[in-house]
Amino acid sequence: MTTVLLGLGLVLVIEGLVLALAPLRLEQLLQALAALSRDQRRLIGLVAVALGVGLVLLAGHFGA
Repeated sequence: MTTVLLGLGLVLVIEGLVLALAPLRLEQLLQALAALSRDQRRLIGLVAVALGVGLVLLAGHFGA
């Protein structure tokens, strides 16, 4: 449970830094994402999930 809280905390720190340090760039990125088709956004999401799962498994393998 501690690891999950640590992970969520890191996500919030990174998201907060993006919002605080580059709000205009984030707005541009969101506009670019909105211009993509639904299928393209879905593919980007699936790739992000796969990379995230891979990183979690890799961290678990080396951290255990």
